[in-house]
Amino acid sequence: MADVEFPDNLSDVKYMSEAHQEAAKALLRAGQAHLFDGWVAGTNSSEKARFFDVIVGVQETYPGGVEAYCENARRLLAESAAEVNPFDGWVPEVPEGFALDYASPQFDEAEATGLATFRDCAFVLVAGGLGERLGYSGIKVSLPTETETDTCYLELYIKQILSRQRASNKLAAASSGGAAGGGAGGAEERIVPLAIMTSGDTHERTVELLEENGYFGAAEGQITIMKQEKVPALLDNDAHIAREEGTKYAIQTKPHGHGDVHTLLASTGLAAKWSRDGRKFIVFFQDTNAMCFKVVTAAVGVSQTNNLACNSLTVPREAGAAVGAISRLKRTASGETITINVEYNQLAPLLKKTVSSDGDVADPQTGLSPFPGNINQLIFAVEPYVRAIKKTGGLVPEFVNPKYANAEKTVFTKPTRLECMMQDFPRTLDAADAVGFTQFEAWTYSPVKNSLDEARKKIASGNAPCCALQGEAEMYLSACKALDSFGCRVAAPAPFTALGITIPMPARVVIDPALEPSRAALAARFPSPSKVRVSQRSTLVLRGDDIVVEELDLDGALEIRAAPGARVTVKKLAVRNAGHS
Repeated sequence: MADVEFPDNLSDVKYMSEAHQEAAKALLRAGQAHLFDGWVAGTNSSEKARFFDVIVGVQETYPGGVEAYCENARRLLAESAAEVNPFDGWVPEVPEGFALDYASPQFDEAEATGLATFRDCAFVLVAGGLGERLGYSGIKVSLPTETETDTCYLELYIKQILSRQRASNKLAAASSGGAAGGGAGGAEERIVPLAIMTSGDTHERTVELLEENGYFGAAEGQITIMKQEKVPALLDNDAHIAREEGTKYAIQTKPHGHGDVHTLLASTGLAAKWSRDGRKFIVFFQDTNAMCFKVVTAAVGVSQTNNLACNSLTVPREAGAAVGAISRLKRTASGETITINVEYNQLAPLLKKTVSSDGDVADPQTGLSPFPGNINQLIFAVEPYVRAIKKTGGLVPEFVNPKYANAEKTVFTKPTRLECMMQDFPRTLDAADAVGFTQFEAWTYSPVKNSLDEARKKIASGNAPCCALQGEAEMYLSACKALDSFGCRVAAPAPFTALGITIPMPARVVIDPALEPSRAALAARFPSPSKVRVSQRSTLVLRGDDIVVEELDLDGALEIRAAPGARVTVKKLAVRNAGHS
């Protein structure tokens, strides 16, 4: 790498730290000398130090540093101005995958396989978002999943991991002829690691939430926090970095996208450590889908059984729906194929251009698009994943979306930046790596992402509201479906209206994650399911590690708590009361 001579206005940089000197040289090599216009050597040393701290952050977190960022930006901006389609030369085909109906024998078999493998997994939660879009001022993972227990998303996720971890360790101990935790003939107990990607907006509050609640029972060192940094904003097609208005000593930065989770797993060494520790799969999930763990263990089982390097969880998708679709793309020139997410606004034009003028149309037999809906829950086999990030530093294919102010596409209305999405990682895998998907019923995906006002608009246009009210109702619904799946008599939902939004409201059933490491394990808690009846207006809350319900007739509200180390058995109980309003 060629050395750089500092101009006179940067002559004082040679007295700064080595990291700051290298940052200044990188900017000059990247064609960013304009950032130093107006600088005077020997002045404003603290402001300059803060300026270079930001650049050092880019150097440390972006593979190749600021020079690579600017080089990639110039290439992508040129392609954008020329209206280059990244999918030119590719033809979409229906991808190969698996479909599992909850409670089917195939689901139970896959979940059993996944539960045995669970102790060898690692989990990654992408949690960089605030709840502002929801009308909530806190971090999204602190939102309550439901209002009967006020369990927040982060607590729910951690307790779901811990429940499955315990069950998986017990299975390993039983298969080795000993007790969990080692000992004579016993399998060594394994802790399932969880990495959480935060942002500057959420980092401190996420750490605070964990510390105030004793990490919700997670073991010391089980949870790793990785903070995502921002990337420089760009003024023009030459990728000149934008200054903050009103100062010479700060640049504008913007979020790079959740694809940064892969660069963080590479730069922190976590993925490599998980490989050394013998982990088999890394499971990625997002901040406000409480149904994730209802099916993810079964999806791990599918990955294990079918040796998938990448397994995308999907749900049925209506043709033309504004949801990304898992697609198999084939390059016409070479026959090369890749299976990736294609955004809906790219899929329809691509289909019209290469397959049919009708575009994305429904399958006449199912009434649904043959391209399943991507929900951004991904499972990667560790070895091909680590092999890929060694080549790329974890950087996934980026894109840029400038808003142009003139027809020639040479002026931006505001600074832009490069972006990346975590679901594009399969594009970095080797051609021989098996990539597929596992489809579950639509109710297994219930993201909370819209405010009440936006939810009303969604309903008016015929779409799901995807608001906190729906998320809570479907949290209860998932518990009702579990009970119903093995024969409990749970009444059907009834219409419920609040704040101008009408949704189906089921019985308010909340089941402690400790009782449900799998569907089969929960079923064992109800040995006579036909003798369990819950009316639609009822609330049933089960809290504790060991509860068995033999016979229950509930029309009202009932909470059962089992103290640590104690078993509660409901032999025969009928409850009639006013319930919860």
